Amino acid sequence: MIETEEQRREANEFYREALEFLHESGSNFMLGGAFALFKYTGLYRDTKDLDVFCKPSEYPKIMKHFASKGYTTELTDVRWLAKVFKGEYFIDIIFDTVNNICTVDDTWYEHATEGEFAGVPVKFLPAEELIWCKIYVQNRERFDGADINHVLLKHGKNLDWKRLLFRLDQHWHLLLAQLLMFQFVYPADYHDIVPKWLFDELMERAKEQYDLPPALEKVCRGPVIDQTQYQVDIKEWNYKVSTIKTT
Repeated sequence: MIETEEQRREANEFYREALEFLHESGSNFMLGGAFALFKYTGLYRDTKDLDVFCKPSEYPKIMKHFASKGYTTELTDVRWLAKVFKGEYFIDIIFDTVNNICTVDDTWYEHATEGEFAGVPVKFLPAEELIWCKIYVQNRERFDGADINHVLLKHGKNLDWKRLLFRLDQHWHLLLAQLLMFQFVYPADYHDIVPKWLFDELMERAKEQYDLPPALEKVCRGPVIDQTQYQVDIKEWNYKVSTIKTT
């Protein structure tokens, strides 16, 4: 974390240079993470990294351009993540999520929000995709539910709720659980933000589960949201891993 004014100045210089190099690379990218959260909520977190989202076809040109500028590059996980380093500062280049569900495609750019960061014009991750990515982060080390609640509180009236439901349609339980948590946290604001048609539809889906016969296969979908704590279910309790369908 950034603790001094000197570190803050260095970080801003890094952000500006990194964004300029990203534009120079000719890549199509969006800012996510803490700075997208700031865009939609006004909550600012001092951080030494940039979360940059792009299509899988874009990250090689970003890595090559930064390497040509003397940065250290790392293909951390070919399935979803690369990194660029300059001293203690770094860029996460994200083109998917660790569970390979939220693959960046052209529609992300189409709905991105235009803005400026560190004096450089940028696109920010769409709020719907920001929620989509964060809703799967529910593990012991990190839980992004509060971030989502803050986005809903500050930006919920501007959300495309139908598109958010489309993104989460295969895992609608997670959306319902998040909305119930939002209702618990903000009982005075819920009615004006979350559309009743969405809540009614999700509740009806939940009730319908009892009208269906029990599943024959013992499946655990826990690894979709936490790849560590549900290993016992797979390795010792004979549950099968849920098939993850990408969209």
